[in-house]
Amino acid sequence: MSEGMLGGRRRVAGVFLAFAFAYFLSTLVRAITATLSPTLTDEFDLESRDLGLLAGGYFLGFAFTQLPMGAWLDRHGPKRVVVAFLGVAVAGCLLFSVATHFSLLLAARVLTGVGVSACLMAPLTGYRRWLSPAMQLRSNSWMLMVGSFGLVGATLPVQWLVPLVGWRALFWLLGAGVIVSMLLIAWVAPSWRRASSVATVAAPDDGGSYAAVWRDPFFRKLAPIGFFHYGGFIAMQSLWAVPWLTRVSGYTPLRAAEALFVISLVLLATYWLWGVANPRLAQRGMAADRLMAWGLPLSLLFMAIVLIAGPRAGTGTWAVFLCLCTVVTLAQPAVAMALPPALAGRALSAYNLVIFVGVFVVQWGVGLLIDLFVRAGLDTVDAFRGAMAILLGCCVMSYIYFLRAPPHNRRAVPRAA
Repeated sequence: MSEGMLGGRRRVAGVFLAFAFAYFLSTLVRAITATLSPTLTDEFDLESRDLGLLAGGYFLGFAFTQLPMGAWLDRHGPKRVVVAFLGVAVAGCLLFSVATHFSLLLAARVLTGVGVSACLMAPLTGYRRWLSPAMQLRSNSWMLMVGSFGLVGATLPVQWLVPLVGWRALFWLLGAGVIVSMLLIAWVAPSWRRASSVATVAAPDDGGSYAAVWRDPFFRKLAPIGFFHYGGFIAMQSLWAVPWLTRVSGYTPLRAAEALFVISLVLLATYWLWGVANPRLAQRGMAADRLMAWGLPLSLLFMAIVLIAGPRAGTGTWAVFLCLCTVVTLAQPAVAMALPPALAGRALSAYNLVIFVGVFVVQWGVGLLIDLFVRAGLDTVDAFRGAMAILLGCCVMSYIYFLRAPPHNRRAVPRAA
């Protein structure tokens, strides 16, 4: 391995696949509550706010770890950090499998979220040092593509397996898969050297402070987008799409799982296309912030179409809406590239914190709003519409801020080489 870079395509592929398998499992366990939502609702007598809190607990666990994890990634490297964290994920899966009441389910989800919280940040931190800027954009998109495989696995395969083995046994299998991923990463991932010993542009050793990240104008410009739009995208994809389809559009649980399967396949293909296109777009000077400025209005338009269509918003409408939302994923690698490599772990983790606090707030908040509107006398369709209309308004305001940020927050992301 050459200094600061991975050597050879085979080595790059091996490292990518090891981290990708862990990320596949993390997205599978993230989205599994959407498919299991009818089962868990019946077995534990959950209301909408409980379901939102349960799904959001995973992201709350994510948020707890992001700031210390960023400093640990910069200091200790992806391999040591992600292997240690995945051990916590195993414990979370096992606890979920034996839970007998809601509080234990919630604790297990939070623990699982803590355990898998490094599955994307760790490889992206490594790629910031190991790969060229254009390849960083590609690897980010293809990691998200692998994550979509996890979302696919959480749909029909889970729906088919539950009657055969029960939902609790699925979490034993997930725990075993996480252990395998730990062994693979420990085997193939390269060792890590502190930034001061790497021949690259690095920030001074500041003891793990996040001050430079929080002060960065590009980071602050993208923070509201990450909270509301990126967070809302994940919240819809990982939870509220299925309740909308079952309670608003009238789908059966099996048909909703089939719809989520189709949506996940469409997202998978979209991420693959982003991975192919990003290096070429970067070479032509199409920076991530420009692409988001053009693409985000389309996703907002289709979110409005979902609201207007109501019960008529089925698989196709949701697939187009979520597919258009993927443009917001360009923000994550763009933030990392806007700061020095020595700050990559902290930049990624800080932005991830913004995103996953947003996911938690949106997942739980939408559930609270639905229950509130129902108690106020609205029917289920209008309650869902009202909750999502508030989210749409927040997304619109975050986009306006992105376009018209105060002067001290304006700076274009550097072009990828």
